[in-house]
Amino acid sequence: MADLGNPKNTIEILNKYKFVFQKKFGQNFLIDTHVLDKIIRAAEITKDDFVLEIGPGIGTLTQYLCEHAREVVAVEIDKKLIPILSETLSQYSNVTVLNSDILKTDINKLVQEKNGGKPIKVVANLPYYITTPIIMDLFERHIPLDNVTVMVQREVADRMEARPGTKNYGALTLAVRYYAEPYIAAFVPPNCFMPRPNVGSAVIRLTLHKEPQVKVKDEALMFGLIRASFNQRRKTLVNGLYNSEELNFTKDEILGAFNEIGLSHDIRGEKLSLEQFAHLANQLCSQNNTD
Repeated sequence: MADLGNPKNTIEILNKYKFVFQKKFGQNFLIDTHVLDKIIRAAEITKDDFVLEIGPGIGTLTQYLCEHAREVVAVEIDKKLIPILSETLSQYSNVTVLNSDILKTDINKLVQEKNGGKPIKVVANLPYYITTPIIMDLFERHIPLDNVTVMVQREVADRMEARPGTKNYGALTLAVRYYAEPYIAAFVPPNCFMPRPNVGSAVIRLTLHKEPQVKVKDEALMFGLIRASFNQRRKTLVNGLYNSEELNFTKDEILGAFNEIGLSHDIRGEKLSLEQFAHLANQLCSQNNTD
């Protein structure tokens, strides 16, 4: 099968199947072989690896994954792409295509069946509108992961890698850092895609921590605190937490926890590190248990 990293071959296959791009699926297909190589290198894929690909499209990146990995499962939501994938991947015996929504797919079951429960590598060219839900879903389901290497909007990659106190720093930054170490492997201009998106993209690798970076008694509470603090960025953290519908602490309980761990009463959430959010969650937990 012709290399789909070549735009001419991509156009040919799309015309053959009279394929129409679906805005609701955020479809932008890669047409640059250098970028494809960078993704494979960033994910450090070897012949020992089982790889889960999310959103294979017409199979451009899938072909490269099949060349480098032991086995690939590609999950594609758009049923109109399934006949195209049957053709573009016909020469590979180490790939399975599932017509499914990744958010409803039993990935843990796949990991057991295909990789004996050992950590897998996930690779994806993610639609911009659903990037964060997919990444958070992979983390929160506690799927055994080695790394997740994804093409995302550049702004999202910057948010994942941001430092405390910067404008890009937010709930996504903290969630990613809790589970993984982010590394931007490449910036990708719009002309590497068909159709061209309006914004630049980036390839980011998230390498999962072997052990959590912080010790937290109640993970859900910590993420509740993080969400509350960034939902109202202009408010002080005390007021953000007190006004949150998700939390039910009195102002005295919040101020007591701040005093206990040495936080200023007028600090904003964007100034806190992951460690400080964990300390705050643990302190509020302890107070609740002793009340």
